[in-house]
Amino acid sequence: MTVLISGIGIAGPTLAYWLSVYGIESVLVERAPQLRTGGYIIDFWGSGFDVAERMGLLADIRREGYDVQELRLVNARGRRVGGFDVDIFRTAAHGRYVSIPRSALAGIIYRKIEGRCETIFGDSITDIQQTTDGVQVAFEHAAPRRFDAVVGADGLHSVVRKLVFGKEDQFEKFLGYSVAAFEAVGYRPGGEDKFISYSVPGRQVGRFTMRDNHTLFLFVFADDRRADAGDGPSQKKILRSHFGGLGWECPQILAALETCDDFYFDRVSQIRMDTWSKRRVGLIGDAAACPSLLSGQGSALAMLAAYVLAGELGRANSTVAEAFQRYEQFLHPFISGKQVAAEKFAGSFAPKTRLGLFLRNQATKMLSLPFISSRVMKSTLIDRIELPSYS
Repeated sequence: MTVLISGIGIAGPTLAYWLSVYGIESVLVERAPQLRTGGYIIDFWGSGFDVAERMGLLADIRREGYDVQELRLVNARGRRVGGFDVDIFRTAAHGRYVSIPRSALAGIIYRKIEGRCETIFGDSITDIQQTTDGVQVAFEHAAPRRFDAVVGADGLHSVVRKLVFGKEDQFEKFLGYSVAAFEAVGYRPGGEDKFISYSVPGRQVGRFTMRDNHTLFLFVFADDRRADAGDGPSQKKILRSHFGGLGWECPQILAALETCDDFYFDRVSQIRMDTWSKRRVGLIGDAAACPSLLSGQGSALAMLAAYVLAGELGRANSTVAEAFQRYEQFLHPFISGKQVAAEKFAGSFAPKTRLGLFLRNQATKMLSLPFISSRVMKSTLIDRIELPSYS
């Protein structure tokens, strides 16, 4: 069996690794010319953490990750108005919890499979035609090729999903926010081991000091813009319009924004689909069921999906279509529940009213009470799913 995987992020290389374990050949294709950098820091735990452990990645993840000590919410003058000690997360997850740049996690996974399968950068799929015994694929640059299966692991704006299942707007559930992130070198002041966040109604910006004098900035803001926000200069203009004139460190942060080249900007959306496969073509990760960054588990769920799909494809005497069906039956209800929870959380992540902001800040303070934090964390951090075992 040969499987073409579109996307070299989190889900694609994880799938390629597990396929190689079962003796299945895979080819990875990525439209970017190299591994993507930048983006935002993710909190990594749950079933995805278990998959990473089975891949032997935990030492690298802990080395490149961070043990954030505090989420601190501040007002325009920098005074603390809410937040909590992040140890409540680590305790609830029994220490199996780490914060790590998404690009760093992708790099760790990619190095695990580098040289074990064919990888093509700087190219993209342009056409997919299924036949009775395979899938004929055309590329933007490479010559057409035939595969036994094709998997779209190419994110929220999946090319494979568009070609096989239809336009993105059929499946996208926009949550009413946009997100942006960038890194700066030499930014002051710093805040070691603390994520510090400032909010006004409908707008939130935070920073986290990383190694090598780097600082990561994350913006989340209410936005009715469903369409593409344009190129880098246009996106920076949008951020200036939303955060210009605000207090705290916003003037310094926007000044640092002007000098950055690696800049992430997108709308906050989910992908909701009744089915993730059509015959020999399937979807995983954000391409199939993006929970949005508000879930805090997109990367972990992508690794879980890759692990399960590879296991099902590796079963003896199983057709590709049957493998896709079993993968969906096992994961669809679980991931749909994660999406519902993330949608409910959106309003408290960046509240759109002063009252909502006040209540959010007070709620975070209450997490310092052990009986409250224990109950909330157990319902949030414990994945009610057991990894299948595949031979």
